[in-house]
Amino acid sequence: MTIPLSVLDLAPISAGSTPQQAIRNSIDLARHAESLGYHRFWVAEHHFVKVASAAPATLIGLIAAATESIRVGSAAVQLGHHTSISVVEAFGTIDALYPGRLDLGLGRSGHRGDQLRSAGVPPVPAPGRPTEVRDGVVIPPPFFPGQLLDFSRVRAGLGALHLPGAQPLPYTDQIEDILALLDGTYVTPDGVDLHAIPGEGADIQPWLFGSSGGESAQLAGRLGLPFAANYHVSPGTIVETVEAYRNGFRPSARFPRPYLVVSADVVVAEDDATAQRLASTYGHWVYSIRSGAGAAEYLDPETAPPLPDQQRRLVDDRITTQFVGSPATVAGRLEALRKLTGADEIVVTSVTFDHADRVRSHRLLAREWGLTPQVRAA
Repeated sequence: MTIPLSVLDLAPISAGSTPQQAIRNSIDLARHAESLGYHRFWVAEHHFVKVASAAPATLIGLIAAATESIRVGSAAVQLGHHTSISVVEAFGTIDALYPGRLDLGLGRSGHRGDQLRSAGVPPVPAPGRPTEVRDGVVIPPPFFPGQLLDFSRVRAGLGALHLPGAQPLPYTDQIEDILALLDGTYVTPDGVDLHAIPGEGADIQPWLFGSSGGESAQLAGRLGLPFAANYHVSPGTIVETVEAYRNGFRPSARFPRPYLVVSADVVVAEDDATAQRLASTYGHWVYSIRSGAGAAEYLDPETAPPLPDQQRRLVDDRITTQFVGSPATVAGRLEALRKLTGADEIVVTSVTFDHADRVRSHRLLAREWGLTPQVRAA
């Protein structure tokens, strides 16, 4: 039986386009994803960069209003930028009108490279293991956060997102507070009962997201929550991430066994050569992120020059683990990823310069994967 396939959207802004058009494109893609039979449609959270998903709860509400049945959610709300109550109330407000459709994906926030550098960790790690292929899945060396070239914008962005002097709570504490607010069992440290209205009792499914075998994977396991492992962000750590979640899993009322989603970055076209051309500026985009400048506008493959070798070396792990090709090529690689990780579901993200190419990519993959098209109500 084919496992579910879902969509993660970053609301990318193409060169020459606008944030307003990117948001319209995301809503259009969500409608297509629903009609094509995708199971979920998730949006990311990014700030001060050339993607339009800075306010995930707002965007999720717009997408829920524009669709009928597909699950919608965050991948993920960056908890260091929000209070627990603001997250629960925002999602509770959406659930009031679209009950039973929301996935509340929660993730850590803030780049840890500053902490690594201030602690004296070298910006480039010692040579590690070489790239390997396990059962058809490329596993490159892990990317080390200290390899970012410039942290000035990261520091400035984090400063702008936080109130002066404010410090985020420990991640585990925030997760537990959010679960308590949803359940109606939240009590302040000084013993006062508080209730999230709206939010308490909402039919919202919490998820945790992670790119390593650290706190997020372990906490999702301990709490018996579903977990999303970010192969598309950190392909070099996928095996230990999945193992940490599974090894630490404790059954919960809703999930008697682990439920794992694994992400992949894909570009699908009618043939391998066309897909490779459409994906040829992906490395430029990833380099803009890893240079420290943040995600830039996505470049037109027809006019952008090739990525210089020195820049490519910084992003080679992401280029080699992007799933690019014909429907059969990409579906075959996704199946290999499923087998390696034991994923219960795959979530795909796709970035192309032309929105029509992105829609076509999802359509071709849905057909090859065997998704059942949905008919919207009249």
